[in-house]
Amino acid sequence: MRPEVGGVGRGRLTLLLYNTYDPVKLHEAHLRAVARTGPVAVAWDCNVGLIGFPPPNPKKSLDLNTLVEMVEEKSTISQERRFLRELLDAGRLSLHSYPKKGFPPQLGTIVATTNKPEPGRSITPETLAKRLGKGESFGLLIGLGRRGLPKEVRKMARHELDITGRGVSLETCTALGAIPPTITTTMRYVTNDQKEK
Repeated sequence: MRPEVGGVGRGRLTLLLYNTYDPVKLHEAHLRAVARTGPVAVAWDCNVGLIGFPPPNPKKSLDLNTLVEMVEEKSTISQERRFLRELLDAGRLSLHSYPKKGFPPQLGTIVATTNKPEPGRSITPETLAKRLGKGESFGLLIGLGRRGLPKEVRKMARHELDITGRGVSLETCTALGAIPPTITTTMRYVTNDQKEK
């Protein structure tokens, strides 16, 4: 049985991939990151938001169907293609411009993922899981590329999350694979504890 984060009475997690590779040209690295996020999002019932992804052709705008088709064409793993298409068909894959003043409210409370959260802005997986279980939705910002999330973008987030709790820096795809199951598992324990009380 698939663990559901966004079930009835619960909030929704959206994995927000923030492009820091190249704001002008779409690279294979963009497509790989999207392809790898698809199965994770489906497995742990998350939405996916792509922020600042450039079009493959500078004279045309990028649309989600074109992006999914490109991933389907380039990906060597057939299941990755299927899961991304599933997200698109369910309306759980979205495309957003770089934020100027803030993020769209439909993405939920914005949380920047980092191994060095600022004092006073840090949120633990336990606190996030409790609030998620009470119906609050969260958009988890994950920087793509070596530079991570820009400082000005981190400042737009309400909270900062170190998923390891130990200050360990994780590569993007490793972080993508660690964040949803950690929060989902934590939420199960938190929910069970509340029921027992």
